[in-house]
Amino acid sequence: MSKIKNIYAREILASGGAPSLEVTVTLESGSIGEASVSYGASAGSKEATVLLDGDKARYGGKGMLNAINNINTTIKSALVGMEAVEQRVIDNKMIEIDGTINKAVLGGNAMLGVSLAVCRAQADEEKMPLYKYLRKVYGIGEIGWKLPKPMIVMIEGGKHADETTDLQEFMVGAMGNKTASENVRMEMEIYDALKKILKAEKLSTNVGNEGAFAPNGIASNEKPMEYLVAAITNAGYIPGVDAGVGIDAAASEFYNEETKKYELKLEGKELTSEELIAYYKPWIEKYPIATMEDMLSEFDWDNWPKMVEAINGKFPLIADDLTVTNVKLWAKAIEIKAATAILIKLNQAGTLTETMDCCLLANEHNLLSMPSHRGGGETNDTFLVDLAVAVNSAYIKVGPTRGERVCKYNRLMRIEEELRNEQ
Repeated sequence: MSKIKNIYAREILASGGAPSLEVTVTLESGSIGEASVSYGASAGSKEATVLLDGDKARYGGKGMLNAINNINTTIKSALVGMEAVEQRVIDNKMIEIDGTINKAVLGGNAMLGVSLAVCRAQADEEKMPLYKYLRKVYGIGEIGWKLPKPMIVMIEGGKHADETTDLQEFMVGAMGNKTASENVRMEMEIYDALKKILKAEKLSTNVGNEGAFAPNGIASNEKPMEYLVAAITNAGYIPGVDAGVGIDAAASEFYNEETKKYELKLEGKELTSEELIAYYKPWIEKYPIATMEDMLSEFDWDNWPKMVEAINGKFPLIADDLTVTNVKLWAKAIEIKAATAILIKLNQAGTLTETMDCCLLANEHNLLSMPSHRGGGETNDTFLVDLAVAVNSAYIKVGPTRGERVCKYNRLMRIEEELRNEQ
């Protein structure tokens, strides 16, 4: 064991060009851990606070000097001298100091950066790969290694792109029993086939926040699924066997809380919850869907179980904005059967321990978890991949291009190589 000797944070740039923060934790033994923090362009209302400076003279108010100061003063003073192996104790200490439900005092971004860096430092201390150390520190037994499949965002809409679909993301998820490297290759071949289809349709192949195509002028919210199925086929794979379609509606973004209606501006429709579920139902029958995510608003709890019933066990219904990697909200969703899977975003909870507890709760109930990147403010940190491997997540959700995205898949393939060499 080794105690924390120093904690230091700095301001860096995230994928959207706005700032984020990076933390270095040094132990008395000399072991070092570093971590950077991502954040989203679209976010659930109950996510941990991303503490911003608000000074319009710096980065339009998006600077993170206040969060960094909290790390370099308050958090550092509290944690220096603590044993780095006590991850849960350390995380709970920061939660206690902050004292708010949404981590508004210290900032969820500040707390998460420290939490992840401490974990990496202790993994370095014990000379263990991060994914193996996570199993050790959180008491995950010998459950074998089942690497997550890629769920790659191929077409972006909603808040992630301009003048395109109401729904936010259309993805391709790997199916079958291919290796991780084979799945990544297959997905990129499908992505290339999709590019050719979009060009033939005279649609833009520029990419959006997540490295996926962001074509404007798409005729309907259904059209991207047609393109994806065609791309899977054109790449030489079988839809529903080798790869399926994933949809993230991000329905909170087009839900009008006052009228309780969903506003599909692309098609000029205003739908009730029941009408929106009916709108989705033909897709469930028509397309080889692998997952659906956030098909209803985070404020529409009563109707989520109805969406689960509409899917009828054909594939998982994933909660993101509904549960925001929050154990209490996830437990509620499980209890009322509002979702059958959870999206995991590290910065939603604000500490590693709370994030891991959501994954472990999913495992306890034999439900799927899918760690995910963030749209507007992703970094080159690959922690989410090691976490996904540690808890045997079914998928990881990451865009297909841009360095801050592909580094995640490169990390996954490196882990696969390490595990294969042990056999």
